Amino acid sequence: MLCRDLLPMIALPSAADLLDWYDRHARDLPWRIAPDDRRAGIVPDPYHVWLSEIMLQQTTVAAVRDYYRAFLARWPNVEALAAADLDDVLRAWAGLGYYSRARNLKACAEMVARDHGGRFPDSEDALRALPGIGAYTAAAIAAIAFDARAAVVDGNVERVMARLFRIETPLPDAKPEIRAAMDRLTPADRPGDFAQAVMDLGATLCTPRRPACALCPWSQACAGRHAGVAETLPLKAPKKAKPTRRGAAFVARRSADGAILLRKRPAKGLLGGMAEVPGTPWSETFDPSSAAGLAPFPAGWRVQPAPVRHIFTHFHLELSVLVADLAEPLPLPDAHWWSAPGELAGEALPTVMRKVVAAGTG
Repeated sequence: MLCRDLLPMIALPSAADLLDWYDRHARDLPWRIAPDDRRAGIVPDPYHVWLSEIMLQQTTVAAVRDYYRAFLARWPNVEALAAADLDDVLRAWAGLGYYSRARNLKACAEMVARDHGGRFPDSEDALRALPGIGAYTAAAIAAIAFDARAAVVDGNVERVMARLFRIETPLPDAKPEIRAAMDRLTPADRPGDFAQAVMDLGATLCTPRRPACALCPWSQACAGRHAGVAETLPLKAPKKAKPTRRGAAFVARRSADGAILLRKRPAKGLLGGMAEVPGTPWSETFDPSSAAGLAPFPAGWRVQPAPVRHIFTHFHLELSVLVADLAEPLPLPDAHWWSAPGELAGEALPTVMRKVVAAGTG
């Protein structure tokens, strides 16, 4: 529930106060137009805003910076990305995780180039019709790129609003209340800067632990602070325990040059279209003792001492790693290839497969 009414003497939060703070303390981000530059008439490139927002989903700013710069250097506009080969996009994305984002990125670029003349639409509804763009991303692009009034709510905004208005409904049930609170505060003037200001406040001052309330421009208006519960908010419903799936991964190494045998995963599903070493399906019932008998071809397979562990959004994964050195040429099935040591870094290997290769070659 929203508990501000229980503390009637608290001042109402002001968008102007937050924007004044943002003008002084805005983070310097490679995809952002600084407040002074925006007031001087420099407008954001919607392609830059879209690219950064897709990359930032489920990922940190620190992880995204270099990927963002590399993507822009290689594909400087939406038409260039639309014309790119999907495998090249997946290789450039490798390591960022949540690989459906990369496939949707390519599909969205193609639709914008084909159906919108290379220009992103400026309304939330039209943006949501594009691949990979949901409610948050549509609002963020509309506000930041086009300065349209939109309630932009990410994890940082959820935390700020829950504390500011002392919203004690646990997430995810609190999302409608939080969005309504953000909508009430979002001004008609500078809505894009306001959205980024709330996100910056959550990232730098209103942090999950030990928020710097003394430095916050909304300190006097924060119902959570006045009630002494700010650090406990937002409340979250208990998480369900993640299941553990298991499987085997087979690292075949060519003796002549140390090349590793790779194959391409199916286009659909988890890690779709990415590269991997041959392996078994992953399941909760997999028996690691059966791994050697499931090898893709006969060889002197050696089981590595420890499994590779990786955490996905909905499950834990443990992979038994088996290694074999092959002296004789091997007929390759479709979608399989040898990758020499100097080429591995450029393959579209997801993080879990890079762990597997490291375990098999270290």
